Amino acid sequence: MKADDTLLEVNNLKKYFPITQGIFSQVKGYTKAADDVSFFIRQGETVGLVGESGCGKTTVGRCIVRAYMPTAGEMLYRLADGSVVDLGKLQGKDIRPFRKDLRLIFQDPYSSLNPRMTVFENISEVLKVNKLATPAEMRERVEALLERVGLRSEYKQRYPHAFSGGERQRISIARALVTKPRLVVCDEAVSALDVSIRAQILNLLEELQADFNLTYLFISHDLSVIRHICNRIVVMYVGKVVEVANGLELYTNPCHPYTEALMSAVPIPNPQARKAGTRIHLEGEIPDPSNPPSGCYFHPRCRYAQDICSSEAPPLRNLGEDHFAACHFAEKLDLNGVRMVA
Repeated sequence: MKADDTLLEVNNLKKYFPITQGIFSQVKGYTKAADDVSFFIRQGETVGLVGESGCGKTTVGRCIVRAYMPTAGEMLYRLADGSVVDLGKLQGKDIRPFRKDLRLIFQDPYSSLNPRMTVFENISEVLKVNKLATPAEMRERVEALLERVGLRSEYKQRYPHAFSGGERQRISIARALVTKPRLVVCDEAVSALDVSIRAQILNLLEELQADFNLTYLFISHDLSVIRHICNRIVVMYVGKVVEVANGLELYTNPCHPYTEALMSAVPIPNPQARKAGTRIHLEGEIPDPSNPPSGCYFHPRCRYAQDICSSEAPPLRNLGEDHFAACHFAEKLDLNGVRMVA
């Protein structure tokens, strides 16, 4: 792994979904949801994973928590004792001990909770199934977590339908934290909530991170949310990572044309600054992940594309100071970032 403070290192991760046809379900091709994805997450930081809908963000997150079995690649996870295990190679019962360390907060707080179970049962089920606590310990832990996420402990006997969206998401957060995890994957954890509730949940996540020494992989398409909460950002396009950098560097100095287009879409609260900026409108359609273009996947829509872009796929290169970009001309292009308005 890259360094002693690296909690998770993803190398060349691939997840292909077969496309079947006919009554015998013959495989006719593959949807390349995640295609050669590489990045790392340090202990205690928040890494954002951004991109358009359908680019493979959720697939990567679910591979990390092993809801999906990767097609290929490595997911090197550093245990508390310093040893390293490849989560992508574990099968069956071998992955079970790591379920408590790797937890997922789902996007939709309305469908992610079992409506036939009480709040207590929803939160404590993972403890009961994995035999991680006695009934008395379960009750104590659930009550403490409900209080910590801003709900009253007596709510534990109510059913999910009795709560608002924001309250349900707080319950989902408590469920994710009940096993005392080290890495939490937040899959669009605030996108289904009202704007005012989003701010409350984001602040809560930051407070919990400080209290419990958590590490987050925060998946979102909302660039303003990503800028608020993330230390480093990974940008994906059609299943591939195109750029990785720390938050301020990525927003002000993008090195990939797709990132520049994303940054041009960030809302600016100052009308004068907004008029001075230029919105980049990408031409063409997003490529089909089952039949991506040759070379750089972004070249059909890139205004800087040259001949090499259509024939040779650019590697993800380190441009210095942990700024990575997959572009043949990353060092030569002078791209525009977000205008930082006080």
